[in-house]
Amino acid sequence: MTDHSETQQPPQTNADLTAANAALLAENQRMAELLAAMQNNGDRKVDSKRTNAEQHEEHQSESNAKTGETPTKSGRRRANPFSEEIMSYKMPQNFTLPMTLTPYKGIGDPKFHVTKFESMMFLNSDCDPILCRSFPTFLDGAALLWFSNLSAESITSFDEFAKMFINHFAASKIYVRDSDYLSTIKQGLHESLKDYMTHFTTAALEISDLKPEVQLHAIKSGLRPRKFQEAIAVAKPKTLEEFRDKTTGQIEIEELRETRRNKKLPLQKDDDKSAK
Repeated sequence: MTDHSETQQPPQTNADLTAANAALLAENQRMAELLAAMQNNGDRKVDSKRTNAEQHEEHQSESNAKTGETPTKSGRRRANPFSEEIMSYKMPQNFTLPMTLTPYKGIGDPKFHVTKFESMMFLNSDCDPILCRSFPTFLDGAALLWFSNLSAESITSFDEFAKMFINHFAASKIYVRDSDYLSTIKQGLHESLKDYMTHFTTAALEISDLKPEVQLHAIKSGLRPRKFQEAIAVAKPKTLEEFRDKTTGQIEIEELRETRRNKKLPLQKDDDKSAK
């Protein structure tokens, strides 16, 4: 019979094993060098990207320094109209802003707004940088938009800032009522003296540089033609204080009459019900 068993391979010698091991080591070395080359190439690309980003950032910083723009997280740039001296000033730790000043929105007397701001800030500080950096807090609407569009480093002092502000919104003063408006305020037919005085005084407070004699003439002229107006014409008060002294007594009389009238009304209603 024919032997169909597989042909056996001759055993490997030490020389064969040494040669195979050397070939394996060479292949491993080649792969290691290939991986190292790939890693170096990747590092160079990363370094290149980082370098480009750093160069761009440096270039942008130089550009911002020239234009006075401040970068924000959103990528937008906001122009800073204050000089470097104003912005480098270190604000006091205990500094607080006045909270009772209404922001100026572009309508009204800008000079009055500046004057009121300065008077409120007087208790905190009259330092130029503090005034400059605090004033925009009290701007809103069109006024805030005007401030945001000012040229970089165009403001070096608060006097300069205030002058720019007043000149720009000078036309807005036409919306402010003047002393002539007071002559249109008249006591209504059924309006109490107290309500008339409150209405008139509120309007007078909104008028800047109002002369006391003008206010006195207007408030007397607006009285309803009755006995009290005749009494004022006879007494001829020369100051607002004298006029208020006269009105105080008359207001007390009117309030007393009103109290008595309110007490009589329930009695009259009861009498009407009994008669039915």
